[in-house]
Amino acid sequence: MTASAYVFDAYGTLFDVHAAVRRHVTELDPQRAQRLSELWRQKQLEYTWIRALAGRYRDFAVLTGEALDFAIAVVAPEVAPLRAQLMAAYHELDAYPEVPMVLAELKRRGARTAILSNGTPAMIAAAVRAAGIGGLLDAVLSVDSVPTYKTDQRVYRLAVDALGVAAAEVSFQSSNRWDIAGAVAFGFPSVWVNRAGNPDEYPDLRPRAVVRNLGELLDLQ
Repeated sequence: MTASAYVFDAYGTLFDVHAAVRRHVTELDPQRAQRLSELWRQKQLEYTWIRALAGRYRDFAVLTGEALDFAIAVVAPEVAPLRAQLMAAYHELDAYPEVPMVLAELKRRGARTAILSNGTPAMIAAAVRAAGIGGLLDAVLSVDSVPTYKTDQRVYRLAVDALGVAAAEVSFQSSNRWDIAGAVAFGFPSVWVNRAGNPDEYPDLRPRAVVRNLGELLDLQ
């Protein structure tokens, strides 16, 4: 697969959204900690969809905090004192280990690279800085400038406008199947990074390819 630009979702694609709980919540048994992290992520995404549909934008940092409050209340009220540390950790999530190598190789091949994220500019900048990948990106794009959330088609247009390329020249990567569906609807040839091995959805909005990690992106033709 050839593309002149590679655009990446951030959370779950480049950065491990479960790293914050894994790093700070050590007193819970593994199942409860996993449930806490999964519910936090579930509600975070749900809140973006509701806000986008209702036309009532609140930025991603605020929604992330509200989602964490809900998850703590439901799963583990005793970890409420860790809220500040968990929120701080979300700004510096661990990048998946293959990320720097993949971005560097795409740049070596002459492609342009970008992040297109629901995150606020400050959140994305902090994560990029913590991962040390700023020099490997041509653009870091936030929905704040629209403002709404994926899968609103205006979000995907941000990448086309910033990079100055046609949609057909962009390879879009996300671990979120719903995000892939939105990108395909916009016209991006898209690659689903299916780290969890989930079954496919949205049969009318299929990705160009499915990979288990971003390293496999380099082998696509």
